[in-house]
Amino acid sequence: MNNVAFIELKRVFSSLLTACTASQNVATTLADRAFDLFEANIEAQTAHLPALACAKGCPSCCALRVTATAPEIFVLARYIRQIDERMPATALGSLSRRVKLANRATRGLSETERMKLRQPCPFVARGGCIIHPARPLACRGHASFDRRACAQAMAGRDVDVPVSAPHVALRALVQDALRSALDQAGLASDLYEFNQGLALALDDPERERSWRDGQDSLAPARIAPATAAQTEAVLWSRAAADAGRIRDDA
Repeated sequence: MNNVAFIELKRVFSSLLTACTASQNVATTLADRAFDLFEANIEAQTAHLPALACAKGCPSCCALRVTATAPEIFVLARYIRQIDERMPATALGSLSRRVKLANRATRGLSETERMKLRQPCPFVARGGCIIHPARPLACRGHASFDRRACAQAMAGRDVDVPVSAPHVALRALVQDALRSALDQAGLASDLYEFNQGLALALDDPERERSWRDGQDSLAPARIAPATAAQTEAVLWSRAAADAGRIRDDA
């Protein structure tokens, strides 16, 4: 059943790519559909679980490394430019600048080094996430049942944080189906470090066009080789063996 879900979602992304590969909006179209698919399915996948401890204003997990696909990064770069155009520079400062400063602080660090640094996410401000409506799949797929455990972990204590397996699994399923479709279409399907990938996209808007032309324009931020992404689909099957059929009509 879960292999069927993977195939169904890959078909959705492949159909979108066939319809709009040459369009300037291909990254936005793909990322928006990925986000919609996650949101359309997560409630059903977690209906049997207790309530999450995650709430607005809790930035405990926001110092973790975030990875994202090229479509997610390019759509966020557009979103950030739009915010910077509307928001007075004196309010929160330029979001583009905040991303670049965060990238300078975290680029090249291991996961352990990054945790010790506790560099805050450049999008956490005024008790919330500035980019929450367009946040990447990695952020959507990380959810905890214990806020105190999250805080203790971020403080450096050796604790087990009870996270929602369906969130992790659904993120992997949607993202892997997207990556597999990109790979089949001859587009860069890697995962990239979020801050560095965004800094690259913000510095040079032409990187999105280069990506549409088949180049790996975010290569400096790459953290994983391009694959058909079947491995994490198998992990999803194990984590959500009792899950129902995934909706692909979001």
